Amino acid sequence: MSSARSNRKRPAAAVAAGAIEETGISQNASPSVAVQQRRRTVELATDADTVLAKCRMLKATLIAKKLKEQQEKSAVVLNDDDDDDDSIKSDSSTKNTKKSSIPKGIVEVDDLSATEVLEGIEGIALEITDQILRKKGFSMEIPSRAASNQIYVPEWDRIVLGNKRTERTFLNVRESRKSAITLRVMQLLHAVLVKRIHITKRDLFYTDVKLFVDQAESDGVLDDVATMIGCTRSNLHVVASDKGLVVGRIQFEEDGDPIDCTRMGVGGKAIPPYIDKIENIRSDAEFILLVEKEAAYMRMAEDRFYHKYPCIVITAKGQPDVATRMFLARITNELQIPVLGLVDSDPYGLKILSVYMSGSKNMSYDSAKLTTPDIMWLGLRPSDLNKYDLPEQCRLDMTENDIKTGKELMTEDFIKKNPKWMKELEIMVKTKKKAEIQALSSFGFQYITEEYLPRKLKEGDWI
Repeated sequence: MSSARSNRKRPAAAVAAGAIEETGISQNASPSVAVQQRRRTVELATDADTVLAKCRMLKATLIAKKLKEQQEKSAVVLNDDDDDDDSIKSDSSTKNTKKSSIPKGIVEVDDLSATEVLEGIEGIALEITDQILRKKGFSMEIPSRAASNQIYVPEWDRIVLGNKRTERTFLNVRESRKSAITLRVMQLLHAVLVKRIHITKRDLFYTDVKLFVDQAESDGVLDDVATMIGCTRSNLHVVASDKGLVVGRIQFEEDGDPIDCTRMGVGGKAIPPYIDKIENIRSDAEFILLVEKEAAYMRMAEDRFYHKYPCIVITAKGQPDVATRMFLARITNELQIPVLGLVDSDPYGLKILSVYMSGSKNMSYDSAKLTTPDIMWLGLRPSDLNKYDLPEQCRLDMTENDIKTGKELMTEDFIKKNPKWMKELEIMVKTKKKAEIQALSSFGFQYITEEYLPRKLKEGDWI
């Protein structure tokens, strides 16, 4: 049993008594210095107990909220079934108002096995063959991923793909090349799935550079194929290169190999692109710290922040990739612990949180498995700039584009539903100031782990 797990059974204040050496208290220090150091150790441990209590309260609140949402969803489904049977009485119309914003016929994909995906590809190939034999040329019906077909569903707090479809026909001169790319991609995917191997998106692109020309072409067709078959993009066995990192109180098995993220060095563990190969997830963490910047992540990893406050620290090093989003969604769902976001105090930091929470438009068809609702905004918030007396030289002027993006965010559903987020955004746009997480280093390189985060967590200062 690891020391982290055994310590977890005792209050943090009790653990502090045996943590003198770990916290840097010198055995040769003068009596007065030693007393001060021990007092500081106990204070930190007492603060940790306060944090644990607040995190557990937050966890209970989020679980209760999720249970209520599940009950409401079940009620909506039952009401829909009643509508189909024409058995709803006229006086129950008000009871069904919630379902009105959930569009009919939305495209939601499922986790399929390699065999099921192969059958889907072969089924499309047979349909095309039949069209050609009947001398009709060939065409494919594909769910539209246009912006006009991306719909935000408040009840689910995520973006979904609507029911509009487009026809891609080989006989149309403007679409013949795209049709050829689609068939070529399906051919390559079939070969990969038969061998039960994984390849990267870059690998796929380089198999036929002259046809694809630009990787954006082959990447886009991957999403088209996934929606046609009704599977997740990861089910196609095509992945992006490693980008995300995780460190802290979590253990799991990756393709049979045991992984302990408290023993992966200061850099932590790269989040694998093959999320389906992760099994037996275990953790004694009380919360997940989702960090925008790699620099802030490295500070927490090197300072072993997760030992003082039992947590899991995750970063995608900027814009979140699919593997990191899927990993976060999965461990949050399995561990049932809150997620606290730490991003730059600018519009793009909020945009990054929105991708984790509500999904991205280009992959809205797979939003159910890629989104983590109810992320709490811990920092760096616009109100923190004054609260923590951030020096003027660390407060950057927002550009016209920044201000425009900020105002656009104020019209987004995920902002409008949270008045506290809206208030922070109003402060940002009004003051026209932004700041990066690294600005906290102006108080000292370890200020973020020794002062800022402990105070934030102790006060429960998340929204």
